[in-house]
Amino acid sequence: MGRLDDKIAMITGAANGIGAAAARLFVDQGAKVALVDRDTEALAGIAAALGDRAHGIEADVSDSTAMKAAVEDAVARLGGLDIALLNAGIEGDVAPIEDYAEENFDRVIAVNMRGVWLGLKHVMPVLKAGGGSIVITSSIGGIRGRQGMCAYVASKHAVVGLMRTAALEGAPDGIRVNTVHPSPVETRMMRSLESMMNPDDPEKVRQAQLRTSPQGRYAEPEEVAHLMLFLASDESRHCSGSEYMIDGARNAR
Repeated sequence: MGRLDDKIAMITGAANGIGAAAARLFVDQGAKVALVDRDTEALAGIAAALGDRAHGIEADVSDSTAMKAAVEDAVARLGGLDIALLNAGIEGDVAPIEDYAEENFDRVIAVNMRGVWLGLKHVMPVLKAGGGSIVITSSIGGIRGRQGMCAYVASKHAVVGLMRTAALEGAPDGIRVNTVHPSPVETRMMRSLESMMNPDDPEKVRQAQLRTSPQGRYAEPEEVAHLMLFLASDESRHCSGSEYMIDGARNAR
């Protein structure tokens, strides 16, 4: 038996990275999964690879109409909803606050914060019927500052506030809400950040990051997905309103 047998999940940002790893794991553990992403080509690829237990939905998480339609599509196509993994996010630019372009700041907030709020807004009414689990991807940037990443850090702090509020509002209906806080993960996002921080030698940034990790490595997407699996499953049925670190002891110092 799988840990998500007979469960239906929706995952945003499902085409790549952590979202794709979670999609593969959730299907492997018995769930049917609605995959939401803007990357049409990658979305089609993972949906095809996962077969008839997965359904791809192209949508911009920062667009309320699109997110409402995505939730309705998932429910209609898969027969309901028990789990929402609100994972979509972008890194934005790397620049000091005074040099950060307003349009880029607004875009990061739109995807990383507004996208989570819209996910909660449209998912929670569906989950009221039978309860369920909502897992939000934050970051170690959601509990600490990081120079040059004001928009990303602000957005990842903000989703913690959304999580806590949603956990309180959802508790009477059996809706659990938690955040997951990864340290750097072996994904496209980290390659992008390394290149922005040092275009001439991104590997130098990577090595500096590795030196700050007590385990001496980045997390793998699959490791983050396994924590999400626990929070999505009935094993965590009394876990709500909490922040779950997956950082290789970075914040133990």
